[in-house]
Amino acid sequence: MANKRHTTTGRLNRGRVYPSLYLMVAPAFILVLIYNYGPLAGLSIAFMRYDYAQGFFQQKWVGWANFAYVFHYPNFFRVIWNTFFISAMKLVAGMAVPITISLLLNEVAHLGLQRRIQTAIYLPHFISWVIIAGIFIELLSPNNGAINMIVTLFGGKPIYFMGEPRLFPYLMVIIDVWKSFGFGTIIYLAALSGINPELFEAAQIDGANRFQRIRHISIPGMVPVIVLVAILNLGNVLNAGFDQIFNLYNALVYSTGDILETLTYRLGIGSFQYDLATAVGMFKSGVSLVLVSTSYFIAWKFADYRIF
Repeated sequence: MANKRHTTTGRLNRGRVYPSLYLMVAPAFILVLIYNYGPLAGLSIAFMRYDYAQGFFQQKWVGWANFAYVFHYPNFFRVIWNTFFISAMKLVAGMAVPITISLLLNEVAHLGLQRRIQTAIYLPHFISWVIIAGIFIELLSPNNGAINMIVTLFGGKPIYFMGEPRLFPYLMVIIDVWKSFGFGTIIYLAALSGINPELFEAAQIDGANRFQRIRHISIPGMVPVIVLVAILNLGNVLNAGFDQIFNLYNALVYSTGDILETLTYRLGIGSFQYDLATAVGMFKSGVSLVLVSTSYFIAWKFADYRIF
C-alpha cells in the first residue's frame, strides 16, 4: 500500500513540474514549427505548374511532370556527378589533412607553440565565404594575382585558374580544406588526448622512435573516432558546398563546377522557374535523407553510436 501511495505521489509531483518545463520549451518548439516544418508546405510547388502571378491555391497541379522534365534537363546527370565528385573529394581530403595535422601537433612538445599553431589554423574557419572568395579571386587573378606573378617570374604563362574547368573542382577542394581543416583537428586532437600516456612512455623506454609511436599507438587509438566520423560523413555526399562554389564559380566552369545547389538557385532565383527548382531541391533532399539514415544506421550497427 505504501509503495502504491509513493508511486501516486511521484506521478503527481512530476505532473506539477512538467508544465513549467513545457512552458519553457514552448517558444523554441513554436519557432521550429514555423521556420522548419511550416516551409515544408512549399514542397507542393514541385507538383504544380507554378505561376507566381497567381495565388498559391490557383496553381495547376501537374503531378510528377516537373521531375520528369528535370531528369531530361540538359546536363542534369553531369550536375549530379559534379556534386558527388566535389563532395567526395572534400570528404576524403577533409579527413586526411586534419588527421595528419593532429598527429603532427600532438608531437609538438612546447605547449605554447602548439596553442599558437592551433589558433592560427582555426582562424580561417570563422571567415565568411564571401571574404575568402574575394581573397582567392585576387590571388589567382590572371592579371595581377600573386600566384600568376610567381608563374610568370619563372617564365610561365598566366593561368586563368577560376576559368579553367579541369582545375576548378580541385581548387574548390584545396580552398575548402584550407578553410576547415583547422577546426576539424579539434576532434582528432581530442581522440589523441584520450590515449593513455603510459603507452607512449612504455614505447619510448622500449626504444620506439616518434614514427613508430605514431604508427602503433596514436593511429590505432584514433581509429574508432576516424571510423565514426567517416560513417557520419556519408550523409553529406550530395553537399558540395553552395556558399563556396556560388561565390567562386562562373559560366566558364559550369561543365565541372555546377552542382545541384547552384542549379537550384539558377532555376529558381535566376529564371523564376520555382516549380523546377523545388523539384531539384526535393530530389536532393530525398537522396540526402536516404544517405543520412543509412549512415546513422551503419554508425549505430558498427560503431555503437546513438543520437539519443
